Amino acid sequence: MIASLPMYDPAGAQGANDRLWGLIRSGLRDAGVAAPDALARGANDLWSQWTDPALVLSQTCGFPYRTRLHRQVALIGTPDYGVEGCQPGYYRSVLVVRADDPRERLADFHDSRFAYNDAMSQSGWAAPQNHMAALGLRLAPTAATGAHRLSALAVVENRADIAALDAVTWAMLTRWEPAVAGLRVLDQTEPTPGLPYIAAKGADVAVIFTAVAAAIAKLALEDRETLRLKGLVHIPPESYLSVPIPPAP
Repeated sequence: MIASLPMYDPAGAQGANDRLWGLIRSGLRDAGVAAPDALARGANDLWSQWTDPALVLSQTCGFPYRTRLHRQVALIGTPDYGVEGCQPGYYRSVLVVRADDPRERLADFHDSRFAYNDAMSQSGWAAPQNHMAALGLRLAPTAATGAHRLSALAVVENRADIAALDAVTWAMLTRWEPAVAGLRVLDQTEPTPGLPYIAAKGADVAVIFTAVAAAIAKLALEDRETLRLKGLVHIPPESYLSVPIPPAP
């Protein structure tokens, strides 16, 4: 059995995620669903984890879900992080640049050096590419960093001019990563469905949804604030699948 919450799990949030999982685990076991004692961390290959037939619960990104996973997993629900300007369960990317960069308009960054975490990331790659294309602009993919935090640091350290970070990660970075004080938000993308919880194909979606929703409601206020969790919502697969897929870098 495997359970993981890899998307928003920096060191400062791991205790809260462990306590959230403890509540989910109890709810699942009470409903007759076997669940592992602890969250799995440190996976080098999330794809293998997400598609494992023993997956009890994990969280993925909207881009992997719509391009590959929607045929291979059960969509459980989408956590709501209360992102400003977004309907429940939706989120957006912030486009960040150095605070001392004199350029003030997004158009000024046309063809600028762009740091992105992964080409299969909705917030780090797809959302900014779609956003720029709609404005007749483009970014020059310069650094595939492997993580939103590393994309932010690439801009801070002048190895890139601009990066796109999902709004929840950005909020966590402003709390736990002092270096991002050297960045400012230049623009934001349009909202898209947030990072969904998934389980192995054939899982009892209703039972798992109920257990996760109840666990979020029972979670201590301090932990909910750390994780920025407001609740759990249903977003249909069609809403994920309708988001445009940009060209690969």
